[in-house]
Amino acid sequence: MAPYTGEETEGTSRHLQLKQNLGKIMNLLAKNETISKGTLENALSLCAPGTRESLEAVLCGKELFFEQGLHLATAEGADLQALVAVADHLRRETVGQAVTYVVNRNINFTNVCFVGCSFCGFGRGPQAADAYSLSFEEVVRRAQEAWDCGATEVCIQGGLRRDLDGFFYRDLLRAIKRVLPAMHVHAFSPMEIDYGVLKTGLPLRDYLQMMKDEGLGSIPGTAAEVLDDHIRRQLSPNKLPVARWVEVITTAHELRIPTTSTMMYGHVEEPADWVRHLLLLRSIQKRTGGFTEFVPLGFIHQNTRLYKHGGARPGAMRDEHLRVHALSRVLLHGAICNVQVSWVKLGIETSLACLQAGGNDFGGTLMEENISKAAGATFGEYVSPEEFRAYVRKIGRVPAERSTTYKIRRTFERPEDDPPPAPPALRFAPSEAHIAYTEGAY
Repeated sequence: MAPYTGEETEGTSRHLQLKQNLGKIMNLLAKNETISKGTLENALSLCAPGTRESLEAVLCGKELFFEQGLHLATAEGADLQALVAVADHLRRETVGQAVTYVVNRNINFTNVCFVGCSFCGFGRGPQAADAYSLSFEEVVRRAQEAWDCGATEVCIQGGLRRDLDGFFYRDLLRAIKRVLPAMHVHAFSPMEIDYGVLKTGLPLRDYLQMMKDEGLGSIPGTAAEVLDDHIRRQLSPNKLPVARWVEVITTAHELRIPTTSTMMYGHVEEPADWVRHLLLLRSIQKRTGGFTEFVPLGFIHQNTRLYKHGGARPGAMRDEHLRVHALSRVLLHGAICNVQVSWVKLGIETSLACLQAGGNDFGGTLMEENISKAAGATFGEYVSPEEFRAYVRKIGRVPAERSTTYKIRRTFERPEDDPPPAPPALRFAPSEAHIAYTEGAY
C-alpha cells in the first residue's frame, strides 16, 4: 500500500465537489433555470486549467484563437458546463435578459431543384409527383395572410429550377412590395443570388443593388452549411464555393443589405470545422458589421441521402447542441451579438436549454415550414407569439418581439402586458407526421 500523503483526501474531496456542482448545473439546465454568478465561479473553478484560462480570457474581453476554440469545441463534463456557464454570462452582459422573436412567415416557392444536396430532403426533380412551384399570386396571397396575422417579415427561399428566368427573383420582390410595401422581405440565399447573377449576366454588385432597389430588406445567410470546400464537396459538389459565398455576403454588406449567418452541424464535419467556420464569420463581421445574427442549424438526418447512404452521423445529441451554441457565443463575442436557436430543428425543450447556453433569440413564428419538415423534423411549423412568451417566461427571461434587424418592437415585462390571444387566421398543417424518404430525391 502506498504511503499516505494527504493527496487522496484532497482528490476525493475535489471529486465529490465536482460531482455535486456538475449535478447542480445539469439540474439547472434540466429545469431551464438561469445559471447564477456563483455557479459560474464554481464551474470555472472545477474545469481544467486550459479551459479556465481560455474562458477567463474571453471574460476579460480578449478574442480567442483557433487552438483555444478547438479546445473548447471538444469540451466535456466540467469543461462543457463551464463553457455553457460563461456563454450564458456573456449573453447576459451583451444583450441582457430579453429573448426576442419575430412574427414572420416562411414561403418556399418551389421544391424543384437541380443542385442535389445530399443533406436535403426537400428538393425534387421537375417531373416528381410531389414537385410544386407557387405562382406570384399565391406567394403574395400567403404574404398578405401573414400580414393580416401580424407578421412583419416574410422569409422567401426556394429550389433552383433550370428554367428559371433571370429576373424571377426581382419580379417576385416587385409583386410582394406592390401589395405590401411595409412588409420586410428577407429572401434569397447567397446560392440563389449567385444563380440570379448567372442567369441575368449582371455583375454581382449591380444585381444586388437592383434587388435592394426593388425592396429586398435582408438576405438569409443560408447555403453556408460548413464554410470549408472539402466538406462542401462531400455535401453538395454543385454548391457555390466558400470564396463565392463570402463574396456575395460581403458585397451585400457593402451595399448595406444585412444578412444572417448560419452553420449546419451534426453530419460529416468535426469540431475543428466549427471553429474555422466561426472565426471566418467573425473576421467578416469585423470588416463589414453586416451580420444581424448567427444561427446554428442542427442537421436533420432522417429523410436525407447523406444519412440513408451511410455518409453522416444521425445529427447531434443534446450535449453537442449545447456545445455548439455556447461555443458560438464565446467565439463571436464582441462581433455578432445575437445567437438564435432554431426551434424547428431542436424542438422546444432543447431550444430552451440552448437559450441558457448563449442563445438570446427564439427565431420566427414561421407559420409554414417545408425544408426541415421534408428532411424529417417533427417539431412543427408554427409557434404563436403567445407560446413564445410562455416559453421564455418558463426560463425566467423577458420576451420581446423584434423586427428582422433586431429593433425591439414590444417588450412584455409582465404577462398582464400581453395582448389578448387571438386564434390564428391560417390553417396549419399537422406537425407530427413523418415525411417518407424518397429514393432518388435531390
